[in-house]
Amino acid sequence: MKRIICVMLATAALAFAASEASAQMGKRDYINGGWQFNSTVGNDFVKSAQGYGAYFEGGYYLTPMFAVGGFASFNTNNEYIPKQTYTFDDKSAITTDLNRSVYQVPFGATFRFRFMRDMVQPYVEAKVGTEYSVQSTYMSTFVNRHDNWGFYVSPEVGMTIFPFQKTDLGFQVAAFYSYSTNRNKTYGLNGLNNVGFKLGIAF
Repeated sequence: MKRIICVMLATAALAFAASEASAQMGKRDYINGGWQFNSTVGNDFVKSAQGYGAYFEGGYYLTPMFAVGGFASFNTNNEYIPKQTYTFDDKSAITTDLNRSVYQVPFGATFRFRFMRDMVQPYVEAKVGTEYSVQSTYMSTFVNRHDNWGFYVSPEVGMTIFPFQKTDLGFQVAAFYSYSTNRNKTYGLNGLNNVGFKLGIAF
């Protein structure tokens, strides 16, 4: 009889521990945020890969595997152009070095599918929304600045990892591609393409 009671108590203790350990696996909501590294591709205005970015996103699982939510992020990419002479149509010219900058702030909706509910949760995600962007050229005496809006879309693949028991705290790592329709005739921009990765905290 004592052996049966011990087995029952041990089974109950294991079940309780398992339920505590899997608390995050059963959560319906999520919040992620952290640092973002971004590289601009496919344009001649700013060609750089820099870590001047951050992101925040959250959502709710409508089913155990599929979630909808929202996101916002920002990136700044800068490029230094050494001193050279620029000529203009009116036959004037200027000799200067330049600092070019592209600032991007996308935000909108997210659609996430995770492949398992475990300590490690790989997922794919699609982001759809709008992007506000500022393109600037800094010269020695003035700034040439343009801002615009565009449609934004971004596929992402990543994973969230929850190594701690009895807590909702975890980590996120992901890679993404993004495209926005922002255009700037002055700088010859016909859309903004980016690739990057992000590291953050998951709740």
